[in-house]
Amino acid sequence: MRKIKLFLFTVLIGTGFLSAQNKQLLYDFYEIPQSLLVNPGVKTPYKWHAGIPVLSGVAIQAGTSGITVNDLFANDGLNFTDKVREKVVNGLSQRDEFGGSGQIELLYGGFRIANRPDTYYSFGIYGEGYLSQFWPKDLAILAFEGNGNNIGRRFNLNHLTLTGEAVNVFHFGINKVVDNKLQIGFRGKFYSSVFHFRSTGNQGYFETTEGENNLLRNTVVADLQLQTSGIESFLDILDDDSISAGEEFPKNFTRRALFGGDLGLGVDLGFTYQLNNRTTLTGSLLDLGFIYYSTDVKNYTLKGTASNEGIEIILPESFNDLNSDIWENLVDDIEAQVPLETNTNSYVSLRPIKLNASIRYNFGEQKRRTEDCYCGTNTVINNTPFNYKNAVGGQLFVINRPRGPQAALTAFYQTRIGNALAVKATYTADKFTMTNIGLGLNFQAGPVNFYILGDNLLGYRNIPDSNYASLQFGFNIISWNSN
Repeated sequence: MRKIKLFLFTVLIGTGFLSAQNKQLLYDFYEIPQSLLVNPGVKTPYKWHAGIPVLSGVAIQAGTSGITVNDLFANDGLNFTDKVREKVVNGLSQRDEFGGSGQIELLYGGFRIANRPDTYYSFGIYGEGYLSQFWPKDLAILAFEGNGNNIGRRFNLNHLTLTGEAVNVFHFGINKVVDNKLQIGFRGKFYSSVFHFRSTGNQGYFETTEGENNLLRNTVVADLQLQTSGIESFLDILDDDSISAGEEFPKNFTRRALFGGDLGLGVDLGFTYQLNNRTTLTGSLLDLGFIYYSTDVKNYTLKGTASNEGIEIILPESFNDLNSDIWENLVDDIEAQVPLETNTNSYVSLRPIKLNASIRYNFGEQKRRTEDCYCGTNTVINNTPFNYKNAVGGQLFVINRPRGPQAALTAFYQTRIGNALAVKATYTADKFTMTNIGLGLNFQAGPVNFYILGDNLLGYRNIPDSNYASLQFGFNIISWNSN
């Protein structure tokens, strides 16, 4: 029981952030090699690239849906309990979500083969993780108000939904130019899970009605499940005072990340299609795959039906039985009808599929410099792999979530300033914020590439009052194609 409480406490503390896993600033920003990871069919204007290990791609996304820290803790003279009741208990719905995500590249590179100039190969390893919890509205109301003033109301247990994981991903991609209009890409993935937990698809209710032999009757109908893999070994380390958690934690983490945990397979698909010289369509499907969880599995179930009217005392007969432990008998009866059980059954989890699609219009042709070729004419020299300075367009992002798909729409403008700097500005609308303005900068100093992408910049004026924040950055070495 101590392990269960410790695990649930860790989950509740860790799920103070939200993750949509949208990377609209990086998508189709093909000056950055990491754009291949969100569309394996993106344009690839490089001969080869090599990411700086660990620093080539770092991404963090966090936020909240429906509420901010400032909503509760602002010094506005309002009573804190009243704010909790109004903004949290009654203000949030079961579709509001809390969570967080992060990703770090351990290795990343790409290259062309001399006799296959139309094909670009990429490979790498990255680790990622996320926590996500939907607001359990009915359970929160029951905990805050109790059942005394909610006679006849059914509190739905299906509001309880949470998921989380940490996984290491090994990948290899092929990007191929089919003709002068179409470019396609494929990326194969091998997943090595560190830990995973989920509680989804729960059913049941709790209801209080008028009783027959007592004032009130409480009824519980429950079909709840929490599936975990990899969690138990970490809890054992925390629970064992005879070992050093500081040493054993990293060892266990590394072992499971390097094929010592649960394994799975997946693919990414993508394309770029040139409608005309200026207009481009793109699309990608990411993480079409699964992980099979069979090691260090421990699942918890709460299933059954119980109905009682509390302790029934019938006078004067009950005076003859006052020494019996009637409270313990009541608890035993309920536990027998709705037992908390554990098992080690293996299970399969599908990956959170992501869809991206965009349309892009390019304008502002790059200037060409000319040189005398000593043959009576001038030769045009194209000293950049990009034909246009500017682009505008729109992007759609959809991710599959436990309570249904979540979508985001983005409008963007992109421009290049010489050969050293590319800038992308975005405006995104989704369920978390309608005022998400982002800015991405890509710097090129010879072969050295550095990029930094930040979302929801208006929120940085008052971070406690912000619903969402996202930051990505990385370093690469790039050898460009010559036109």
